[in-house]
Amino acid sequence: MKSSLMITACLLLLLVWTPSLTKANGKDHALAGSRGDEIRKGTVSGSRSRHLNVDDSLRNLLGHPAFAGFARLLLPWDGRRYDEAMRLSDIGSLLPYHSHVDPETVVGALNRMIDDVNSGHAVFYPFYSEEQKQAQPARENTGLFFFCGKPGAPFAVISPGGGFSYVGSVHEGFPYATEISSRGYNAFVLRYRAGFGGAVATEDLAAAIAYIFRNAKALGVGTGDYSLWGSSAGARMAAAIGSHGVAAHGGDMLPKPAAIVMAYTAHSDRSSAEPPTFVVVGEQDGIAPPSSMERRIAALRSAGAEVEYHKYKNLGHGFGPGTGTSAEGWIADAVRFWEKFITQRN
Repeated sequence: MKSSLMITACLLLLLVWTPSLTKANGKDHALAGSRGDEIRKGTVSGSRSRHLNVDDSLRNLLGHPAFAGFARLLLPWDGRRYDEAMRLSDIGSLLPYHSHVDPETVVGALNRMIDDVNSGHAVFYPFYSEEQKQAQPARENTGLFFFCGKPGAPFAVISPGGGFSYVGSVHEGFPYATEISSRGYNAFVLRYRAGFGGAVATEDLAAAIAYIFRNAKALGVGTGDYSLWGSSAGARMAAAIGSHGVAAHGGDMLPKPAAIVMAYTAHSDRSSAEPPTFVVVGEQDGIAPPSSMERRIAALRSAGAEVEYHKYKNLGHGFGPGTGTSAEGWIADAVRFWEKFITQRN
């Protein structure tokens, strides 16, 4: 009941404010041009589409009407041909830097998006204009997946990892957003350019945050006390914005996030004014060892930042939501941490 009320509220906001999305100020324009027409047809058709299950294939996912126009961006790799006969139960094999990929959790998050589309709510927004994509064609591989919470509630932007080689949204993007939005907050999952390194990916994150601020009224989200979440490579991106701000990475002059949520990264760069930071890592992580995380935590605390740190037993790198592991429940803990720094409640 709570979820359907949220979806209904989002639909009403969408119907009221969609015209202003197409007239967004600045460089970015929402749902513009032929690409926008495809997205409208794919996400606001109002037709009832069936749920996926773990026995469905990648072909079923890529051809699903709810994801028409952007289905390939759900999957991790750009420019790769997939075995479309692969079952979703084997989707973890597409994520070499990740572990404990739970197909039921993956499919549950995809079905949440299908439910939103069935209710008439758009779930995908390109944040670069057609002109910007023509100037840099790789920007066609970017966008924001929107998981609606309460109208006017703060938003979170989630940057999945993948070693800047791929974007692991199915494991550490959509499942995070599903839980965050179930708690009333608005959540966006960033699809950034992979294969171009951290600076380009962080530029995409900055552009996405700017897009959300410019279109906040139309999207029905509050801009105060937003949070940035990231895992592995994505955590480096979130931390970079937290340290130096959106404008330092090519975005607008905007406030820093109220909180940063970092999962398993060895990122060391920092500033003298760091946001409150929530940190998780597996004790057996060989890519971002706990010792690396703990050095960062010590530096942040010495700079006066509030930090909450969790180290989980019997886990390595890339555990995502931690379903069925010692880390299960960490997303709820991270939301509670963020809530400490939300100054205005709806």
